[in-house]
Amino acid sequence: MSSETLPSIGEMMAASVPMARTLNLEFVETTAERAVVRMPDQSDFHNHVGGPHAGAMFTLAESASGAIVMAAFGDQLGRAVPLAVRAEIGYKKLAMGPVTATAELGRPVAEVVAELDAGERPEFPVNIAITREDGAVTGEMSIVWTLRPNK
Repeated sequence: MSSETLPSIGEMMAASVPMARTLNLEFVETTAERAVVRMPDQSDFHNHVGGPHAGAMFTLAESASGAIVMAAFGDQLGRAVPLAVRAEIGYKKLAMGPVTATAELGRPVAEVVAELDAGERPEFPVNIAITREDGAVTGEMSIVWTLRPNK
């Protein structure tokens, strides 16, 4: 994808992913190398200790991973569908206030596309750090994605 189309990925995600709209996620940065998504502090989504609910933090991180997948592999959508295969999340510290998820692709784009070109169903990790405004990492998530070839 050209860099001219990348800023619209956040708008596309917000338009097509109902949970992104529900949580009022802000797609701050979306490139093939990194995606940054921010969730404002919203009392409707607080847990029993006053911070964002674990499910909201999972959705924030998963949305950041989806944004980077679209930025990296959006040009492959005509021949493959990106799907999350599995995810693991660790909650490290209490999250309070607005939180930000920063996603990074765990394999080179060209390597993944080469596997797709070879007729394989490539898998690749996306690693996400969830941070508070003070920079403290409150959670870490890893999602393995695949590009399922269209039949």
